[in-house]
Amino acid sequence: MSEMPRIRVVLADDHDVVRLGLRTLLAGAPDVEVVGEASDGAEAIARVETLAPDVVVMDLTMAGMDGVEATRELTRRRSPTRVLVLTMHDEEAYLIPVLEAGAAGYVVKSAASTQLLSAVRTVARGGTFVRPEAARVLAEGWARRTAADETRVRYEALSARERSVFQLIAEGYSTSQIGERLFISAKTADTYRRRINEKLGTSERADYVKLALELGVLGEG
Repeated sequence: MSEMPRIRVVLADDHDVVRLGLRTLLAGAPDVEVVGEASDGAEAIARVETLAPDVVVMDLTMAGMDGVEATRELTRRRSPTRVLVLTMHDEEAYLIPVLEAGAAGYVVKSAASTQLLSAVRTVARGGTFVRPEAARVLAEGWARRTAADETRVRYEALSARERSVFQLIAEGYSTSQIGERLFISAKTADTYRRRINEKLGTSERADYVKLALELGVLGEG
């Protein structure tokens, strides 16, 4: 009976002692083989190109090119190598950009001794490895991202004149003042406001201010 091929792994971290520790953690697994190491993101990309590993364990914060940028570049190159990010943080603000960059999962350094091997096996099989404790946080984060994206799509669907009216309302101008600034009648300005309300679900000025802040357009005009 032929022996099953081992999972080929490259370790990328800018600290020698960390790479040694990771290598030690994986050394006892009969189905895993560490085939190379890298000390920054650029070197990790080079190792992936030359060694074609199944998985690269990528530290998130490295000198020079960091793990997110390296992951994004491997994704752009359509590399079949799966990226498993190693990080000190499991907060939404750190993890969503990592997963959006193309990583197949992440392991928190403090939990590497118990989770690294399982994570490597999971992503090598095509799965995604996320700590159960962070699943709810990530789900909530994705939901907020989706809602924000939908809001931006609706805003960008407004006409140029409707956007101008939207921004002026957010900045506190009255209907008559908006008419004067845009050289239209107050009645026409009010018509634009009603259209905006229908498209964005706004009604009060506070709604306009909140959306303008979220979209980053307050004061753009």
